[in-house]
Amino acid sequence: MSPKDRLPERRTLGRLGLRVSAIGLGCMGMSQSYGLADEREARATLERALELGCTFWDTAEVYGPFTNERLLGRFLKGRRDQVVLATKFGFRIEDGKSVGLDSRPPHIRTVVEDSLKRLGTDHIDLLYQHRVDPAVLIEEVAGTVADLIREGSVRYFGLSEAGVRTLRRAHAVCPVSALQSEYSLWERNLEDGILPTLRELGIGLVPFAPLGRGFLTGTAKRAEDYPEDDFRRGDPRFSGEHYEANLRATACIREIAQVHHRTPAQVALAWLLHQGPDIVPIPGTKRRHYLEENVAAANLSLSPSELGNLDRALAPGVVSGPRYRPELMQSIDR
Repeated sequence: MSPKDRLPERRTLGRLGLRVSAIGLGCMGMSQSYGLADEREARATLERALELGCTFWDTAEVYGPFTNERLLGRFLKGRRDQVVLATKFGFRIEDGKSVGLDSRPPHIRTVVEDSLKRLGTDHIDLLYQHRVDPAVLIEEVAGTVADLIREGSVRYFGLSEAGVRTLRRAHAVCPVSALQSEYSLWERNLEDGILPTLRELGIGLVPFAPLGRGFLTGTAKRAEDYPEDDFRRGDPRFSGEHYEANLRATACIREIAQVHHRTPAQVALAWLLHQGPDIVPIPGTKRRHYLEENVAAANLSLSPSELGNLDRALAPGVVSGPRYRPELMQSIDR
């Protein structure tokens, strides 16, 4: 990979000025959800990310649980200042499993203390509430994070999968720098209400699953062809008639990729980057090859005609099948 494939561009999340690489790195898959973990390759991927300037890294206590934070903590010894590190609170974890939501202020403080130890650092750059907890007023959550910011253990506040009303209420107590939510050509539910609100309030957007859990890469398989421990095995959009319909819908991505001699994944990421300078996707990977491919997407320029074709081919409502199984949709604050 040549020097031009590095990420010289930096973007700003929120009005408080959180500066991050234009493309971040979702670290969850290094520890769970998409096959077996391989720490040697994960560490090599993290090393390569530093070399390429991809220095906005995303983790959470629940990834593993705990193992992903520990992995990053081991890797970052002696070089913590090279990375903008984001992690999350919001789940109650018992016997190694998430058993529900918990954003009570004392619990937030406990999670932050434990995350700091696992990460081997004295501060978290961006702290998200992982999911909105209906049992706790968002003002109490925001107030607790504001206190942690004043104390120095946290620098910026974020929310994940929060709706418009929650965003406004939280932001009135403690400025929200970023909303992390699923957004891509595959999932465009933010465009009607949430994106305009983010721009009104000056909040950045950090899209997770920007490649549609792999469907937008052109390499997707049917749900039943994934291993038992792979999240996609239970994804409705990878199943039955939904799978066939989504293959047809995503053909446009593959066609544009061929024109540019790029990969479909790079086209999908380039589309996201073209949606505005306040958007910083965090494609997840645990392999160097895919990391390099993702980073190189920042140098792909799509024409207005190509962007229009993508918008029409994958307009809201075109992708077939529900985003999640019903029990998972219940945790999305809308």
